[in-house]
Amino acid sequence: MTKEDKTFDESLVELEKIVNKLEQGDIPLEEALDKFQEGITLSRELKKTLQEAEQTLAKVVTEEGNEELFEEE
Repeated sequence: MTKEDKTFDESLVELEKIVNKLEQGDIPLEEALDKFQEGITLSRELKKTLQEAEQTLAKVVTEEGNEELFEEE
């Protein structure tokens, strides 16, 4: 499974595993740095996915089929 094939939840679980492993502190420095970089990449991808979902949810479709930003009245 490539990075593009991972779901949001799968990426989040992977990030949590990385964080737990780093918190244990019993891995060599080089591996810790690699895991940290991998975690940063996953974090950025997850943030982007959340932002895109937020933008999608903030739109409503009018009766004419046009998209408009949702605004509270």
